[in-house]
Parts: sequence; C-alpha cells; structure tokens
Amino acid sequence: MANVLEQLRQHTTIVADTGDFESIEKYKPTDATTNPSLILAAANMKQYDHIINDIIDKCRAKDTSALDEQKIIDDIIDHVFVAFGEEILKIIPGRVSTEVDARLSFDLEGQIIKARHLIELYEQRGVSKDRILIKLASTWEGIQAAKELEEKYGIHCNMTLIFSFAQALACADAQVTLISPFVGRIYDWFIEKKGKREYEIEEDPGVVSVTRIYNYYKQNNVKTVVMGASFRNTKQILGLAGCDLLTISPKLLDELGSQKLSENELIHVYLNKEQAEQKNKEKKKYGKLDEKTFRWMLNEDEMAHDKLSDGIRKFAVDAKKLEELIRARIQQRK
Repeated sequence: MANVLEQLRQHTTIVADTGDFESIEKYKPTDATTNPSLILAAANMKQYDHIINDIIDKCRAKDTSALDEQKIIDDIIDHVFVAFGEEILKIIPGRVSTEVDARLSFDLEGQIIKARHLIELYEQRGVSKDRILIKLASTWEGIQAAKELEEKYGIHCNMTLIFSFAQALACADAQVTLISPFVGRIYDWFIEKKGKREYEIEEDPGVVSVTRIYNYYKQNNVKTVVMGASFRNTKQILGLAGCDLLTISPKLLDELGSQKLSENELIHVYLNKEQAEQKNKEKKKYGKLDEKTFRWMLNEDEMAHDKLSDGIRKFAVDAKKLEELIRARIQQRK
C-alpha cells in the first residue's frame, strides 16, 4: 500500500528541512536545507559533539594571535556550517543550502564576501560549488548580492524569507537559481491578525501566495525554480503538490509517510506548468523593479513587511545563541 509521501515524490522534489543527519538518512530526500536555527538545534545534539569539538580544536591550532575573540568564533561557525553541509552531501544526491548570517541582510557587500568565503571553505573540503546553494534573506540587498554572486562568480543562490510577490518579482529579475516562499509564517500572521484558523486547501493564504508566484513564473518562462517552505501541516504541503521543490521538516515528512493510500488512489496535483499556462495569464506588466518600487511594494504589504523583519530577527537571535554555544565549548576545551 502506497503512502502520501511516495506519491508526492512523483510530482515534486522533496527537500529535508533539517541539519540532523539521522533524519536525512531516514527520509532520503534529494536535497537538504539548513539555517542558523536548524544548525543550532543539531549542535545541541550529543551525537554531533565530535564535529564541533574537532572544528574548535583545528581553528584554535591556527595562528589566531592577530584576531579578536569574535573573529575566531565567526571562523569556527563558518566551518561548522560547512562541516554539517559536507556531511549532509554524503547522504543526499543533490544540493545543500547553507545560509549567510541574517545580521548581514542589509549589507550587500558583506553578504557577497561571506558567501564567497563559505564556497571557498567547501572547495577546500573538495566539495564543488555546484552542490551548494547559498541562502540569503530576500531583502533588496540580499537579492542584489545574489544577482552578483550568480552572474560574476557562478554561485547558485537560494532566496529565503519570501512572503510577497514583490520579492518574487525582484528575484526573477536577478535570475537567481531558487526561491523559498514561506507558507506557514504567512498562515501564522493571518491567524494572529484575522483569527481564522481553518482554511480550505486552496484558500490557505500561504498556499495562495506560493501558487501565485509559481504560476507567474511558469506563465512567463522565469527560469528560477520555486521551493515552498515553512509548513504548519500536511494539508499545506499537499496544496502545493507539483511545485518544483518542497522543503519539509522531519515531523511532517513522518506524517506524510504514515498517511496510507488505498489501491489506485492518487493525490491531487495542484501545480504544474501546463495547468499554469492554461490559467488566466498574469502578464509581465511590472517591468524590472527598481529599488524604490520594490521597497514601496514591500512596505504596502503589511504581512510581508512584518514577517520579513520578524524572520531576520529570529535567525539573528539563533545566530547569537550559536555563538554562545561555541564560546562555551571553547572554554570547556581550554
């Protein structure tokens, strides 16, 4: 008897939203994605102590006499992100996303420098940049950084924290490799502001947002691929069946795997290029967005403006927690 996850795999590339190797081995996704929150969670697991301790010892063995403590910790964290990414790539056949520090979200040049450094660390470990997606927050600066990384350095980018059509338009203009529009956090905002908790599958505000972006991209032959992200339940995931990729937490992967289908039962595929082209076409009427237009469109979208800022703050908080964890480990190993 087939299950829902097996059916979903036939129409969508499944990506594991975790830094836990054991979960990735269990679910066998094509790709995997990480962020500071996921790496922090993995770093707190005892089974990964040896990875972090080994990196601390190697980084401390280098001549760091000219560096202050913060720069040493930054160096260790970069190596931790890359080490986890390398281990994940030993399990999956595809690519892993590694995120640039959210505190650089409004620093165009800083994001470019950090992204190139992460790629350099991967290459030192023998990992090709073709297997890495550099993850950047979809601020104006982040999108422009991705544009330069893609065009000038051939570094593939995954634009995260997308909550608005304006962000998706700017990413299409920048010709980035992949975008990660969020579903669950949009849903959270509408619950808080509107109080409605239950939506029909095609009316969920997060599902509606990603569907609009997907259809627009396919109707206008945008090469950037769409990876739905941030799900609160399996209904939201199934509402985007057929999307290019979906990044799903281990908990929801487990739920999908446990949902059995009767013989010859098929899940409904909501998204595909052919269906998108048959719908009323949302033409490329916007032209190429300049910075002023982008910022105004984002400002006018209260939900997107709120959730982008909130997302950056939350990732920054977890980045600081990871720094404290590393600082404590350094003291333990002196």
